[in-house]
Amino acid sequence: MAGKFVIETAGAGQYRFRLTADDGTVVAVSPSFANIKAVTAGITAVRESAATGFVVDGRPSLR
Repeated sequence: MAGKFVIETAGAGQYRFRLTADDGTVVAVSPSFANIKAVTAGITAVRESAATGFVVDGRPSLR
């Protein structure tokens, strides 16, 4: 099932988005953006990056 991007106000004329799973679980919260055009560009960037992004294990190696 598809999640959704929810655009909300972040105070002082700022906006942000939340990515929520189909069951309502919050998956990610964006930083604040200055306007709607910028927040929608941020959503587009996340959608494109998530579709082609690599999973990288950033934990320190166990020795």
